[in-house]
Amino acid sequence: MRRPALPAIHVGRAALLCLALVSAACTPAATAPGSGSPTPSPGQRPSSPAVVIIVEPTTNQVITGTSAHLVLSLQNATIVPQTSTNLRPDEGHIHLYVDNVVVSMNYQLEQDLPVHPGTYVLKAEFVAADHAPFNPRVFSPEVVFVVH
Repeated sequence: MRRPALPAIHVGRAALLCLALVSAACTPAATAPGSGSPTPSPGQRPSSPAVVIIVEPTTNQVITGTSAHLVLSLQNATIVPQTSTNLRPDEGHIHLYVDNVVVSMNYQLEQDLPVHPGTYVLKAEFVAADHAPFNPRVFSPEVVFVVH
């Protein structure tokens, strides 16, 4: 049985700008406007000591209703509210993936996610302050949960 698609999640202008920055940062040998110097390619990204874990929901948890309450744990790093190209390995943002699609860019460790009946694969990624990934990438272990 095919699960209905997730409802569209509103992405504001700031989030669209961040997606554009991520896209530009992940393009090899991109040149920053007016700088004449290349933007680092993904292979030149800094590493991070961060550890991100999904606390809720738990693996195989069954949820009823129209939203899933998500709780994350972040160790060895902090979330910063601003987007910046001044990268530190212990500062960044959280990107949330449902079924390998980014559905949220978070500046906090809790949120409610709209859901429909079905099975979901959830993972979180700690990314640098420019919204591009660290190298190696910092993903949580995947959590599979079911909505009735």
